Amino acid sequence: MNTNNYCIIMAGGVGTRFWPMSRSGHPKQFIDILGTGESLLQQTVKRFYSVCPPENIYIVTNEIYYSLVKEQIKGINDNQILLEPARRNTAPCIAYAAYKIKDINPNANIVVAPSDHIILKEDNFTEVIQAGLAASKKHKWLLTLGITPSRPDTGYGYIQFDDAKTHEFGINKVKTFTEKPVLEMAQQFLQSGDFLWNAGIFIWSLTSILEALEKQLPEISSLFKAGSGKYNTPDEQEFIKETYAVCKSISIDYGVMEKAQNVYVMAADFGWSDLGTWRSLYEIREKTVDGNAIVGKNIMLYNTKNCIINMPKEKLVVIEGLEDYIVVENDNILLICKKTDEQLIRQFVNDVTVEKGDKFV
Repeated sequence: MNTNNYCIIMAGGVGTRFWPMSRSGHPKQFIDILGTGESLLQQTVKRFYSVCPPENIYIVTNEIYYSLVKEQIKGINDNQILLEPARRNTAPCIAYAAYKIKDINPNANIVVAPSDHIILKEDNFTEVIQAGLAASKKHKWLLTLGITPSRPDTGYGYIQFDDAKTHEFGINKVKTFTEKPVLEMAQQFLQSGDFLWNAGIFIWSLTSILEALEKQLPEISSLFKAGSGKYNTPDEQEFIKETYAVCKSISIDYGVMEKAQNVYVMAADFGWSDLGTWRSLYEIREKTVDGNAIVGKNIMLYNTKNCIINMPKEKLVVIEGLEDYIVVENDNILLICKKTDEQLIRQFVNDVTVEKGDKFV
């Protein structure tokens, strides 16, 4: 196994759109959402054991989730858990991990992945990642993975690629990024044939991403570059606290990928879902003849179709007359929402916070 291969797993999100199952104190990456006996984070870490040595896997998360990471990822070293004192989106997260790795191995070749995605075709995934790492080792590319869209989903970001020239491994230069288009635009994207879903998985050499950060986000780059010599020492956490206090919040997509000229995309098929919403979970769950995806032992349905229903195991639930609804109960919270309105869940959480305080979020 190539000891220059590294993996950065981003695990600091709250997963608001998966409320009420996902809560701020125990977000979705730490939950066994699929009933496999493993959390999404555990599945993600295990997935990369075939890509890089276990000691080269770094998990970036909020400091309040340290205990959850230690509990779920057995044998992980504290130095592999990067604790963020505040949420600053993905660009600072990646900059922190990149400069920390630089102090260990300046020849690193890196894959960056979210902690809460579903991959149904594990072998295909490994092949794609290995091919991407081979490409990023050879070329100074900022590579992102794209998924061929199966429907005009308005909850995903889209990548338009230049189909005039296809490089090795089926890699194309990126033309544009579009974040969560309206339905009409998403339909046009599918018809055009040159758009992919943005999987949010990145592959690049350490040199390439550091150069991109210096050029596109110089203020963030200089902040984390100043920590050289402190990373991987007892001084690291204090330095990070001071840095995050003055670091702006910005995504790697907006801050780097949408602006850099050396951005490429690899089309891939490995049974991917970002599992960002209840509808995305509905899509991959087994369904009844009426199209209902059900979790719970004592659920009785009448004239109810195409719903996702997630209930505590022992609770008796009787539902009549619903179609295309989300019905979820968790920890004394009941959510009933149309699947088509699931983007409103963020607003529900905000309203609950204002009206009821943090107890329910």
